[in-house]
Amino acid sequence: MRAFRRLIDAIEAEGSAALVTLARVEGSSPREAGARMVVRPSGGFYGTIGGGALEFAALDAAQAALRAGRGPAFRRSLALGPELGQCCGGRVEWRVETFDARDLDDLSTLAIADGGGSATLRARLGPDGRIERALRAVEDEEPRWTRQPGDGGWIEPIGTSARAVYLFGAGHVGRALALALAPLPFAVRWIDSRRDAFPAVAPANVALVFAPEPAAEIAGAPDGALVIVMTHSHALDLEIVAAALSAGRFGFVGLIGSSTKRARFLSQMRAAGLSEAALARLVCPIGVADLESKDPAVIAASTAAQLLIVSERLGAEARGDVPRKRASIRTPA
Repeated sequence: MRAFRRLIDAIEAEGSAALVTLARVEGSSPREAGARMVVRPSGGFYGTIGGGALEFAALDAAQAALRAGRGPAFRRSLALGPELGQCCGGRVEWRVETFDARDLDDLSTLAIADGGGSATLRARLGPDGRIERALRAVEDEEPRWTRQPGDGGWIEPIGTSARAVYLFGAGHVGRALALALAPLPFAVRWIDSRRDAFPAVAPANVALVFAPEPAAEIAGAPDGALVIVMTHSHALDLEIVAAALSAGRFGFVGLIGSSTKRARFLSQMRAAGLSEAALARLVCPIGVADLESKDPAVIAASTAAQLLIVSERLGAEARGDVPRKRASIRTPA
């Protein structure tokens, strides 16, 4: 959610707005530190800090702050079990800020940064009790919400770090997958050799690419991209998959099809000289395990879930985090 853009929209429509942020999380919580909601005086809101009693209490606090008018930020710490009757068992601290037309210039600067990809803000409590924010150079690929020593400031990640997905094929499943990926943190390059195969419009995070030679697109794909192949032609599928596996620099190479198709492709690529290490990276069939439906929407939902799992693992590896146990996904046999 682009919180600062939402704040501007709310102020322009209703004169003021509140921002609710989970500033700290201890133990089990329905959302992570940094989760946000933008609340309007009319009662409308965008985003979520976890739902349930926690969210209702935060919405009430935001409405009370809006009625009081623009003033200092305030925070509240709550034990989810004893104080809210939620079974999460953790403790959260939320912060409520109020804004009006006086803040539009500052919010516009933040909104531009928020919409330009991954960025970080250096935030601290000012002498008037309001939060001061300034853009900060990003020092790592996936900055995280962290508290800073000294003046009690903190780092706020904003924007999104969208992982590149190269989707080859604009058939029924390709169309369903492009829609399934629309609200997710991916930048999709949707490629087909048939110009008329694409829909008239596409989601904002999807670029339509007419490519007479689709396999040539692999050369321009960034390291760590996720490659999904589902064209109208098995020969074309094989050419693209071979190019992606030969490159050896992608986070995922998936091919729609059965285990029989996978075996045939492996045999042909082995005969063409691809190494066993390269071949082992092919994922076919695609999707989470135990979903056998061949309905395009089901395949798309299953594959979108698989890409989220893979992308999160890649992010954890890049940060050096210890991966948590995940739901099983289809992996190379």
